[in-house]
Amino acid sequence: MLYIAAPAYSTGACGQFANKLPNLSTRLCAQASLQAGTATSVQGMPLFTRDVVADSASLRVLVIGAIHGDELSAGSLAFHWLGYAQEREQMPVQMPQPVHWRFIPVLNPDGVLRQPPSRVNASGVDLNRNFPTPNWTVDAPLYWDKRTRKDPRRWPGPRALSEPESRFVVQQMEQFKPHLIVSIHAPYGVLDFDGPKSGKWVPPGKLGRLYLDQVGIFPGSLGNYGGVHKGVPVVTIELPNSMRTPLDAEMRQMWVDLLRWIAERSSQGMGDRAFQGK
Repeated sequence: MLYIAAPAYSTGACGQFANKLPNLSTRLCAQASLQAGTATSVQGMPLFTRDVVADSASLRVLVIGAIHGDELSAGSLAFHWLGYAQEREQMPVQMPQPVHWRFIPVLNPDGVLRQPPSRVNASGVDLNRNFPTPNWTVDAPLYWDKRTRKDPRRWPGPRALSEPESRFVVQQMEQFKPHLIVSIHAPYGVLDFDGPKSGKWVPPGKLGRLYLDQVGIFPGSLGNYGGVHKGVPVVTIELPNSMRTPLDAEMRQMWVDLLRWIAERSSQGMGDRAFQGK
């Protein structure tokens, strides 16, 4: 049996999201029953969340979509997976530990709703370079200057956690204490993984048609901050297209594969450690 948090009024937001995100109907968004989080975007849009909690849940998983506003398929996949998590019939995979899911389907609503959509937030900051990784003050600006040649789409911001959206994620990590973070992106068509190096943290080999291809870490990225610095595994999903979702059957297969991997890892003690805010 699942506990599903009571909905906040989000009809207007669903109309906006369904108008922008591919393969997302207003009905599917409404069924998500989004909750306005404790923060808003730069332009004042609520940062919506949704909890889906199994009875006696002992494993906490945080799913984040559309940290980059022009990766529209990432937000849509988060909504579809939220719908699968809400299904009350038996889960397609037997989970050794019941799961408490927390979804943030659209972390960068200002970027998503902009015309045209923008990778950066309304302050022009790449949110996935704004997390407080060690030596951020030196490494993040240097990387932006030397490696990206000051690409405005990848500006890390004036300082770490300068943006309300990135601060919201860190707040969620500190309060929710996830055992696992899943961050959905596009368009490279691979899986990435950052986390502790031990047997129980073996990364997923594939989700659907996406296969593991670890591409490295970046100053200020969520994978670096969560997986490397804080020791909480971060699975980064790179969908193959920013503007189109995979077929519905493929999105469901990715979900099933994710559940299978979580079940395998939790049987090895994934829930032994959560984010401690160290």
